[in-house]
Amino acid sequence: MSAVGSRLAAALAIALLAALVAAPAKSQPAAAAPTAEEIIAAADLVRNPDKAFRLTSTLIEYVGGKPRDRVVLVIFAREDKATRQFSNLARYAEPLRDTGKMALLNAPNLWFYDPASKTSIRISPQQRLIGQASDADVLTVNLARDYRGVILGEETLQDADRKDRLCWHLDMTAATADAIYSRMEYWVERGTYRAVKAKFYSDSGRLLKIAYFRKYQEQLGQLRPTETIIIDAVDANLVTTINSTDYRFQDIPDTWFQRDFLPRLKVD
Repeated sequence: MSAVGSRLAAALAIALLAALVAAPAKSQPAAAAPTAEEIIAAADLVRNPDKAFRLTSTLIEYVGGKPRDRVVLVIFAREDKATRQFSNLARYAEPLRDTGKMALLNAPNLWFYDPASKTSIRISPQQRLIGQASDADVLTVNLARDYRGVILGEETLQDADRKDRLCWHLDMTAATADAIYSRMEYWVERGTYRAVKAKFYSDSGRLLKIAYFRKYQEQLGQLRPTETIIIDAVDANLVTTINSTDYRFQDIPDTWFQRDFLPRLKVD
């Protein structure tokens, strides 16, 4: 190549490089917005450990701001990976008069066992446990499995600590016979997928209660809500709190979730 040709080639290379540098970077496609089902499933992962576990739930009923009643439950939960259903066993630890009583959720059935009579009876998951809390409110469930949801929009609302949270607002209707409530409204914080607030409705469409989820703490490898505040939809003076502590992973035998085994079950 002649000297003139070399200079032309070098000039072309420089011009091409300059053009590449000056060209705007190709924009990346925007991430698709999550669907309602994806939001509910992600919120389930925040609430529920992925292995069998136990925890202790302390429920306190307040009337006009004053404590009136208290129940302590030790709860064992395990997910069936095939069906995505959770089995739950709740043993009463307090008050003393109820010690040893148990509630067994082996979906879709919920059984209550009394060691005094050594019999178990079927009860409704919506049956009142204490104050505004039902048995269903202390048990572990997969909402993504039991409900179908739609996103109503995005809202900034105050959580239980009066802190603003940007949330997805979801309307959820029961999709399986295992769903505890016919309908829920659910507020899940954008970005963290933490549940902030929920409203629960009866089969007739009546608002039953409002729940706030707070005190997110590191439990079993994830920040999880350790306190739920449940407010009566009619009388705001009726409030029940559920505080969850002593989270532990624990292998749980199949027999613990069998109704016929309850009279022989020895749980620490």
